[in-house]
Amino acid sequence: MTVLSNRPTARPTTRPSSRPLRTASSLRAPGLDWLLMLAALALVTLGTLLVWSATSTRADLTGGDPNAYLRKQLVNVAIGLVLMVAVLATDHRWVRILAPLAYLASVGGLVMVLVAGSTINGSRSWIQLGGMSIQPAEFAKLAVVIGMALVVAERTERRWGRGVRSVEVVAMLAIAGVPAALILLQPDLGTMLVLSATVFGVLAVAGAGRLWLAGLTFGAVGGAVAAVSMGVLKPYQVDRFLAFTNPGLDPRGAGYNTEQARIAVGNGGLFGQGLFDGSQTRSGFVPEQHTDFIFTVAGEELGLVGAGVLILLVTVLIWRALAISAQAGDLFGRVAAAGIACWWGFQAFQNIGMCLGIMPVTGVPLPFVSYGGSSLFAGMLALGLLQNIHLRSAGPVRR
Repeated sequence: MTVLSNRPTARPTTRPSSRPLRTASSLRAPGLDWLLMLAALALVTLGTLLVWSATSTRADLTGGDPNAYLRKQLVNVAIGLVLMVAVLATDHRWVRILAPLAYLASVGGLVMVLVAGSTINGSRSWIQLGGMSIQPAEFAKLAVVIGMALVVAERTERRWGRGVRSVEVVAMLAIAGVPAALILLQPDLGTMLVLSATVFGVLAVAGAGRLWLAGLTFGAVGGAVAAVSMGVLKPYQVDRFLAFTNPGLDPRGAGYNTEQARIAVGNGGLFGQGLFDGSQTRSGFVPEQHTDFIFTVAGEELGLVGAGVLILLVTVLIWRALAISAQAGDLFGRVAAAGIACWWGFQAFQNIGMCLGIMPVTGVPLPFVSYGGSSLFAGMLALGLLQNIHLRSAGPVRR
């Protein structure tokens, strides 16, 4: 006889999954943002070839060794890759903890420049460390971005609302103001222009009010007018702006760089004269062609097509940085990634623009392309931070 039990039949249990539960600190994506990485590495590779081409026939720069700058740039690339990997592999929480130290280090470097720096092309912007020159202003751009992002994140993440209050805007401006003042004392107007555009972009992304943004815009214009009228700018700086408006005003002086840059780019035509075969480049007619005017090498030797590819790669960098900002799981990552995009975008526009004659000559490098350790190191650190934000963006959080 079968006895019926009143107990409910036990449901079969499901074997728990062996996968760890996902939390806010777990990795969001299975890997790196490879499109961002490939675009950056392609720019670095292309830049190294252009630097090699721009210097291989310049005995006055290389001392007779055509491969001297190639070896130097390869060393810079290797160091930059190590820095990128170090930031990429650092826990996201440590990135935020170390951000104030990075900011203080950049301010300290700018102070050292004013005390014991070397003056090149009228600007005291470099510190000599053995056989290497370091430009702290390049690292200050990244330090300002992460400093401002940290301030707005720490003060607003626990508060409802997407906008920032006036006290946070003032704090962010103070963070940017100290390095900006030290850079003006060098004076380095090119870096100051890039930093100003970056700060404006960070404030806009952070949610600063329209009155603040409008006030800063009018204040910047008024400050520029006052600097010119009061004689704050040095004569050679004023001449550069005058040459921008009229390159034929002084073709052998202030307008020489712009005029020669235009000739070099125009020589390239559609497909260019061939790598290492540019007539203007081999003759050394364009000053600082391996650094500030590296785009003219691409225009002359690779033509409109090659220069267009270079611009496309820069555009991919900016696009992916903005995409990482939009997908970031915290306010710090969102603001920092957008700030890096603003920095790269305006600096690339400024550099390429002065080579084409649509922007004044201010002496800023083309990110990931121009020769120089400081610019490349800062760019690779920023690249590592972007990948860090991408990998650790928060997915669904277990409550």
